[in-house]
Amino acid sequence: MKVILSNEELLFQVQNYYVIIVTVFSLGVAFFLSKSWGRKAEIPGRLGLPFIGETLSFFSATNSTKGCYNFVKVRRLRYGKWFKTRILGKIHMFVPSTEGAKMIFTSDFANFNKGYVKSMADAVGKNSLLCVPHESHKRIRRLLSDPFSMNSLSKFVKTFDKMLSERLNKLQESGKSFSILDFSMKLTFDAMCNMLMSVTDDSLLGQIEKDCTAVSDAMLSFPFMIPGTRYYRGIKARRRLMETFRGMIAKRRSGEESFEDFLQSMLEKDSCPTNEKLSDSEIMDNLLTLIIAGQTTTAAAMMWSVKFLHDNREAQQKLREEQLAMIKDKADGAALTLEDVSSMSYGLKVVKETLRMSNVLLWYPRVALNDCTIDGFEIKKGWHVNIDAAYIHYDPALYKDPEQFNPSRFEEMQKSYSFIPFGSGPRTCLGMNMAKVTMLIFLHRLTSGYLWTVDDPDLSLEKKSHIPRLRSGCPITLKPLNKSK
Repeated sequence: MKVILSNEELLFQVQNYYVIIVTVFSLGVAFFLSKSWGRKAEIPGRLGLPFIGETLSFFSATNSTKGCYNFVKVRRLRYGKWFKTRILGKIHMFVPSTEGAKMIFTSDFANFNKGYVKSMADAVGKNSLLCVPHESHKRIRRLLSDPFSMNSLSKFVKTFDKMLSERLNKLQESGKSFSILDFSMKLTFDAMCNMLMSVTDDSLLGQIEKDCTAVSDAMLSFPFMIPGTRYYRGIKARRRLMETFRGMIAKRRSGEESFEDFLQSMLEKDSCPTNEKLSDSEIMDNLLTLIIAGQTTTAAAMMWSVKFLHDNREAQQKLREEQLAMIKDKADGAALTLEDVSSMSYGLKVVKETLRMSNVLLWYPRVALNDCTIDGFEIKKGWHVNIDAAYIHYDPALYKDPEQFNPSRFEEMQKSYSFIPFGSGPRTCLGMNMAKVTMLIFLHRLTSGYLWTVDDPDLSLEKKSHIPRLRSGCPITLKPLNKSK
């Protein structure tokens, strides 16, 4: 018998079906949420094959004129701000927030430790301040602090200022174009070797510089001792440097040589208790670390400052006016003092803006010592968490118009952990003040004495470098500045 439903009955049936469907859907959503509630966010990314992962892509970026950070940029476009990857068998993630940076920096040693790739750790040595465990770090850092004391900085200002002034004058008189990167690399290298070991002999300086360059070039390379590779050349160069340093130490202990410098101050502690002195291997590894760190990063920042000021004439002129005002009552060629350098308020803003934009330290590598959560993301013990200074320094939420060179932005207080060119916490860069002083002296002599033009506008980056540097080296030509007091 056929059943015919009225319109009202049909509507009632449809409503019942609708209620059932909505109820089932709601129960499903509730069940899903109950399972997901409290679950930490999954970090997107691609790990690839065990050990290999995306290692080849990382080194491909390093070997390009876009620089190694392009590897990070590409994955951010693909996955978002947070992503994970695998490099040389280790899972890496890049932390793009000030909150994440704060968490990691403030719990260094407790929940995180340094996490350099093997090639970088092998290059500087296991006793380097960059690599030693917590129990050794505090002692070594304290004993290495003397070259960076205010008294030592005061001496350094006079020596570096004289060296810089003479070299700039010669280059200007020659009228030739020169690479500011090469100039800065040689200048900072000679200054560091003089301060640390009193090495001034051109032949010995050349030998040490050649080997230090090979070690630096090996820092981002495949860690396999295959003849002809960057890693192989770097490790061989490191061994030669250790022999050179060992010979210097032997001469000083025998009384054949004696100088007033960092190395001598370390050796004078030979009779001190173990916790008040460095072993020979600790001295040598940290001599190498201080030379490379003091040369490569500072020289790159000096190069970028010239490029940024060339492209921003208003900032250049404002800096020049401050520098000329500072010396208007000084005799021509008068040496700078630490007090002079400390008075360069706009100069310091230029230094800060250069460091923000150049990012000579792209990220700070750490390893998680325990399972933890950062910004809601679950981090496993053993993962490498890299504090992404480059992203933080260009975050438009932290810096208005981040692509614009604007030193005056530092007239305002910056948000905590938004400006981290020297890191933070117990591992803050030991040479932070020396780097700033070096850059300020350089900017003073350049802007108060000269005008310059950049002779090659190419923005391509140097290949195989762990520090962003222009492939051209930023060649410039100097012209004397006509000054009237």
